[in-house]
Amino acid sequence: MSNIFDRFANEPPDQAEECDSLSQNASEHTPAQGPDSKPKAGSPMELKTAVQELLKQGFIEESQRRDLFRSVSLQRDAIEQALEPLDLCLRVDTHRGVAFLTVSKLDIPDPSDQEGWNHPLVRKQRLTLEQSLLVAILRQSFAMHEQEYGVGQSAAKLSIDELLPIFMTYFGDSGSDSKNENRLLQLLDQLKTHGIVSEVDSKQEILIRPLIAHLANPESLSALLAALNEKKGTELSEGDQ
Repeated sequence: MSNIFDRFANEPPDQAEECDSLSQNASEHTPAQGPDSKPKAGSPMELKTAVQELLKQGFIEESQRRDLFRSVSLQRDAIEQALEPLDLCLRVDTHRGVAFLTVSKLDIPDPSDQEGWNHPLVRKQRLTLEQSLLVAILRQSFAMHEQEYGVGQSAAKLSIDELLPIFMTYFGDSGSDSKNENRLLQLLDQLKTHGIVSEVDSKQEILIRPLIAHLANPESLSALLAALNEKKGTELSEGDQ
């Protein structure tokens, strides 16, 4: 059975020439490629690799996979066409250098059906309240970094020593410096799996990854604020009883 990649591989010559010219325009002095060299950007193999990586990780960062991110940018329309039957969409932030997948908005007449619908290829990973609060803190630091240095101009790094006092403002002081730091490091390690931060390096610094600008957008932060207000209201009502 043929798939979307087979159709791209068997596309008419005029379409193939168009893809080749697109690749050549991206680099004027592309050396001649032999049989064993890597495929050009725009080839069916690079299209397949890009889609598979997006389906595997959910996102691609330019700083980590420069060639693959370039391929995604060049073949955005073709990738979106490949993802369309899966009810997935591609989003590319060229300023911050990140491409990621989102679930397509479904045209479901009954809103209750849409709320209960789960994408078969996407596993929901809900953040805890503590994780969500830390995301909000990191998002604020990321926004301040972009205001000072410009969007996508430099990596947003933050030391544990800088983050810890802000963290304790919202989470409270346990009375032990080591316990406070271990609690923060544990939460950061959990957020690492969501592509929000890097590992803590030898300088005790983390990199706030550009995906946070889209995961912690105004809509999600408003939802977090509503959840906090609801929790606060519940606690007050319980205290009055």
